[in-house]
Amino acid sequence: MHIGAYTLVYDRTFDGLLSCVFQVFDRKLKTVEIIKSGASMVSLFSEVFPVTTNEQHAQRVWQGLRKKLPVRGTHNLYAAFLSEQPKVEDLLLGYIRHIFHSDRSVAGDYTNLYVLKIAQFAKNVGREAHRMEAFVRFKRTKDGLYFANITPDFDVLPLIARHFKSRYADQRWMIYDLTRKYGIYYDLDTVETVELNLADDHKATANAGLIFDPAELAFQQLWKDYFDHTNIRERKNTKLHVQHVPRRYWKYLSEKGGSC
Repeated sequence: MHIGAYTLVYDRTFDGLLSCVFQVFDRKLKTVEIIKSGASMVSLFSEVFPVTTNEQHAQRVWQGLRKKLPVRGTHNLYAAFLSEQPKVEDLLLGYIRHIFHSDRSVAGDYTNLYVLKIAQFAKNVGREAHRMEAFVRFKRTKDGLYFANITPDFDVLPLIARHFKSRYADQRWMIYDLTRKYGIYYDLDTVETVELNLADDHKATANAGLIFDPAELAFQQLWKDYFDHTNIRERKNTKLHVQHVPRRYWKYLSEKGGSC
């Protein structure tokens, strides 16, 4: 392969991205752009190079990163990938190059633009993951499955799976990301990724009587009534309330008349 500019195309998975990184180092590529499959091509002067995901190559890169970074550093790298920000692949490549080319740990070197941006992206994704853990509300379906829809700003399902598996270990549950059209399903043993054929404007409450257990619907209404009756209007502080529970999360909460 001649030396020039290259556009590496990967399958949108983290292993796919790491496979691209492997190719960059293995082939000693200098000028590189990494894009997701299906994305529009921007550069007119680069050679397009589709990269097939290779688990062995991805694992070699990941093990190398684990040797150079603390646990928090590798977590931040993965969380930044889940941010789905424009050009995040190129940012991650720059960060990884900086890691491997440095003789010391660079995880806390916020004077470096790559390190700083990765930390910022990871912080935003982490905050969203924590809020999903706090605000997701399950509803029991007629077949005993606890189901919840979410529409997070970032792809946080991989980060919250462990929390819900631990907290609801004795229940079958599913959390479905309507934005990214996939979910995670726990069958009392393992958590698996699933895809459903749901409409873009799907709302579980639209057909609540057909989907959910009647006792669940009664409980949801009971909880809403309790919340309404215990809320002291004279002490209402909407500004403070929104600081702790931003409005965009109200759709998940039964006491707010949530529609997810």
